Amino acid sequence: MSAAVGIFSASKQDGLKKNGRNNNEEAREEKKKNNKKFVDDNEAKNNNVDDENEVDEEDDNPKLKPEKELDLGPPLSLKEQLEKDKDDESLRRWKEQLLGSVDMSALGEMEAAEVKIERLSIVCQGRPDIVLPIPFVSNPKSSLFILKEGSRYRLKFSFTVSHNVVSGLNYTNTVWKTGVKVEKTKVMLGTFSPRKDPYTYELEEETTPSGLFARGSYSATTKLVDDDGKAYLAMNYHFEIKKNWPSNNS
Repeated sequence: MSAAVGIFSASKQDGLKKNGRNNNEEAREEKKKNNKKFVDDNEAKNNNVDDENEVDEEDDNPKLKPEKELDLGPPLSLKEQLEKDKDDESLRRWKEQLLGSVDMSALGEMEAAEVKIERLSIVCQGRPDIVLPIPFVSNPKSSLFILKEGSRYRLKFSFTVSHNVVSGLNYTNTVWKTGVKVEKTKVMLGTFSPRKDPYTYELEEETTPSGLFARGSYSATTKLVDDDGKAYLAMNYHFEIKKNWPSNNS
């Protein structure tokens, strides 16, 4: 019995020793893997830092930057630009293709374009045009105009351009009801050359909302702005939508 116990004890100890060696080997392998991963991660970080430093060095390198900014010369008015090469037939034709028909009498010595709103009106089928006052004076206590619910209308405006070409002229209109924005419209009108005759533009036809909740007072902002952000029209006003047209406009 004691011999059997001794053999079992010896076998158990051998097994524990083998398990201990296996565990130690696995721990060493795991440690090697962790060390290798740590080294690889550090190398990757160092490479990224080097790349970033190279980019910064390129940005800061004065040899890669121009010694001076490109000099485009003094700005010229459109009239000066057109008259500058009037004896060069090819350049003259190229400018005509680029600018279209330019009324020389509408050109001045100013460099910046000037847009003047001549007429602003709301066109409703079967109704007299609602002509809005220009220049416009905002009055928050009164409505600028009244529209009937469910009626079809369109905005029509005329404007003149002088001195220079106005580029990227766009119309924006934003409407609020009880402080909540209910509509925003933005329309690119285009690029216009100077001329004495006014340009006339009509927006697409729209329909006023209808129903009990649509009626009431609205506030709105209408703008005409070019692609440089210069505003030629900026008006804040109030209008109403009612069940019927006002009797004084019948």
